[in-house]
Amino acid sequence: MPFVTITVRKPKPAAFKDAVLRAVHEALVASGVPETDRFQRVLELAEEDFRFDTQYPDVRTRRTDDFVLIEIQLSVGRSVKVKRQIVDGIVDTLAGQGFDPENVMICFQETRWENWSFAGGRLIHA
Repeated sequence: MPFVTITVRKPKPAAFKDAVLRAVHEALVASGVPETDRFQRVLELAEEDFRFDTQYPDVRTRRTDDFVLIEIQLSVGRSVKVKRQIVDGIVDTLAGQGFDPENVMICFQETRWENWSFAGGRLIHA
């Protein structure tokens, strides 16, 4: 069960946020995540609350106010190959929609299965 958080600078229109979330979900589904396994949130922060370097470490174009940080928390076990597939799917989809890929940063966070309580306080994998 991936849990996706995107962080952007405000203000961003709903279409911008929807496009990013849709690209992430499509890439996750292509990697084997069930279509209905969609848990996403958007953090839209003021410039003073979301600071980032416009060039670090090796971006080809400067990051702009359209920079988006995508955090994907998921259970351990995905290979580097699968993570690359997810990253490529996200970036390719967004680039195809006119997003500058240099404005996209993706971070995976892995957690063990016993750390998820999906509902009702049940730890079904513990």
